[in-house]
Amino acid sequence: MPVSSAVRDRCRTLLGEQGEIRYIFPALSLGPQGTASLGPQGTANFLIVVTDKAISVLATRMLRSDRPVAVHATFPRHTRLGPIMQASGPVIELGVMAFEFEEEYAAVVAAADAEIFAPETLPPDPLPDL
Repeated sequence: MPVSSAVRDRCRTLLGEQGEIRYIFPALSLGPQGTASLGPQGTANFLIVVTDKAISVLATRMLRSDRPVAVHATFPRHTRLGPIMQASGPVIELGVMAFEFEEEYAAVVAAADAEIFAPETLPPDPLPDL
């Protein structure tokens, strides 16, 4: 399920002038080889935000994963999110961190990578004026 417009607005406010938001998906941090590393039962909630200029990892409130509170890490936009690995669910690595996310967001990860690394594979925007 896509994140709500309220979450997008909160991310936009926190990121400021880091570009137009292209993709957002929620993720849980994991330690090396998929072992938990932070927070209760070893996980911490984040929002991965892909803009036209950067990829940002936003830390969220402990009990409100829809409320970003700080920019945890930022990567250049040409950073590849994939490949998607399978553990107990889909996992990507960004820098030294691994993030698990819901299967429904695998298409978001693939689209974000395709937009930069294989734009010819993307279908045309069905609603270009929105």
